[in-house]
Amino acid sequence: MTYTPFEIIGADRPSRWLITCDHAANTVPPFVGNGQLGLARGDMERHIAYDVGAAGVTRALADALDAPAILSNFSRLVIDPNRGEDDPTLLMKLYDGTIIPANRHAGPDELEQRLNACYRPYHTALSELAARRDDTVILSIHSFTRQLQGREPRPWHIGLLYAADARLAKPLLRRLEQEHDLCVGENEPYGGHLPGDAIARHALAYQRPNVLVELRNDLIETPQHQQDWAKRLAPILEQALTDSGV
Repeated sequence: MTYTPFEIIGADRPSRWLITCDHAANTVPPFVGNGQLGLARGDMERHIAYDVGAAGVTRALADALDAPAILSNFSRLVIDPNRGEDDPTLLMKLYDGTIIPANRHAGPDELEQRLNACYRPYHTALSELAARRDDTVILSIHSFTRQLQGREPRPWHIGLLYAADARLAKPLLRRLEQEHDLCVGENEPYGGHLPGDAIARHALAYQRPNVLVELRNDLIETPQHQQDWAKRLAPILEQALTDSGV
């Protein structure tokens, strides 16, 4: 079976929205190591390998918004598509206290192979999808673990990340803050800008409205939870887009 580093859903759907999921899968392509990067299977099921639940939310949101979506098909530990090519964390050797054996001694040739086989094809496909119309809005779906090793538990149910362009993020933040059962983070649990990341590359560089949504992964573990969140978020996203005037 031929390996494909990404999945596209609904490329011809009419919506302005383009939904991306950079860390959708924990797949290790056949040309990389033993299939688990030297890690135990349990580690490959954790947040260190992919964004747990994010792919299901992405698919459900794409259906709810009648929008195209693109999902990666390689673990963030193989190579991280949400990093610039010159980012030192592009190929992680240690993540949340876990050493990644197959990455410890990976040199420039190994990095280039992974760039060419996984990272660059994903970004090329994303770029082509984003260019399908002049008014594309990029919605990036991620998830985060409730607690990192040695850290305090994170209180947020959902976080919105944004950098210089807050045209969509601010109205969406206001809408979500009206949901009184939610603890909403603004540029939490991470900062909203990494030079060369996927939003910088495909949204900021083209002045496309954008927002990155982080969902706590214990809230989206099951297909039903993923469907429920998508059903809840879709109208809020549409309302925020209208509010933004973009």
